[in-house]
Amino acid sequence: MPHPASPAAFEFLARRRSHPAKTFNGHVPDRAALEPILTAALRVPDHGILTPWRVLVLQRAALLRLADMASTRGAELGLDEVAIGKGRGQFERSHLAVVVISAPVIPHKVPASEQVASSAALCMNIVNAAYAAGWAAQWLTGWVAHDQTFAQTAFAAAVGQTVAGIIHIGAVDSEAPDRPRPDPTKIIEWITQ
Repeated sequence: MPHPASPAAFEFLARRRSHPAKTFNGHVPDRAALEPILTAALRVPDHGILTPWRVLVLQRAALLRLADMASTRGAELGLDEVAIGKGRGQFERSHLAVVVISAPVIPHKVPASEQVASSAALCMNIVNAAYAAGWAAQWLTGWVAHDQTFAQTAFAAAVGQTVAGIIHIGAVDSEAPDRPRPDPTKIIEWITQ
């Protein structure tokens, strides 16, 4: 028997959009509100049941510490003020962020690419679960996610581990503006034979 339809869930996904994290008003879910969001989000494809990711919850004091680390590391890298400001600002403005560390199990018969894809699915599930629970969320990366030295220092990312996403969660005072979406007729190909 097929799974029963859920028009409300379909409508939710069809209208999903991200709020820019810089528009969050500072109100965030407490631990009791965040734990069910994360628990629901963990229901992602995970071939081999490897759990090829780690999840870090960053609260305000940790985010401010990481903002300072981003300034220092950005200067070490020789980045310009704009890039340093973006890296620093992502943490400085935030009041709660969830970091997903992709941690593939190597070697394993499940290809590393599928394990990394599971990490990305977890990021998207966190965003959707946060919205379904009444919060706004935005999945960000940037140089702070891609610089291995920063990832090791800030998030204890081991060799072979990467930052899949930094998901900021909070409350907003207004609806997010939508953006242009892909035209399905230009990207979906139906193969009949």
